[in-house]
Amino acid sequence: MSQGLLAGKVGVVFGVANKKSIAWSIAQAWASQGAKLMFNYQGERLKDNVEELASTFGADTLIHPCDVTSDEQIDDFFKAVSARTDRVDLVLHSVAYAPREALEGKFINTTREAYAMAHDISAYSLLGVSRAAVPLMTQGGSVIAMSYYGAEKVVPHYNVMGVAKASLEATVRYLAYDLGERKIRVNAISAGPVNTLAARGIAGFGIILKHYEEHAPLKRNVTTDEIGATGAFLASDGAASITGQTIYVDSGYSIMGM
Repeated sequence: MSQGLLAGKVGVVFGVANKKSIAWSIAQAWASQGAKLMFNYQGERLKDNVEELASTFGADTLIHPCDVTSDEQIDDFFKAVSARTDRVDLVLHSVAYAPREALEGKFINTTREAYAMAHDISAYSLLGVSRAAVPLMTQGGSVIAMSYYGAEKVVPHYNVMGVAKASLEATVRYLAYDLGERKIRVNAISAGPVNTLAARGIAGFGIILKHYEEHAPLKRNVTTDEIGATGAFLASDGAASITGQTIYVDSGYSIMGM
């Protein structure tokens, strides 16, 4: 492990829910390349899951509560991190949420509250987490967010989440500009559909999976291991000149016109 692409790096991971989470796949890829990791968990309901998974990297692996809608909890999380390390090199933001009813029916019926919540959790939180991480990123580093093609094109039932992901991708670009002088790179991975806990909240998700299989150039869906490998690359020195980008890991689906 000590000889990996990320040997000696320290990473913080936001968004692990269970072993099928994209965040978990990227965390595994980072750890396999030598990174030491620390994790948040969102509420007591997910604590046991995250604790069980994180412990596979060692019983002393830090997990700490952090509701990304709270600046105070974000600050508390990074205080806990700074008690363990004087440096952070990698940040993974794999956090998104919209009320279930906002992912059904028509976008025009999105409530003001659902719109604000989706943007707060799915987009603004990247800004909040990055701002808190920057003082520890003294040697530069890599921030990675997770997006989806619904940010660029209409995906039925993705609704307000697509608008929030568009905001997330714009946030990536503006953060990349601001943080470039600190040698901190900020990128997004736009992954093809994966059968995660969050994805199952989207109406007709099974139809989306089948559509990708039929229309993507590679005629298959992406795997979480492949997304994890891309996350490891973007975190590594091999991606040293890549920032402000949205990298598509979707079996080529995003190149298709029809």
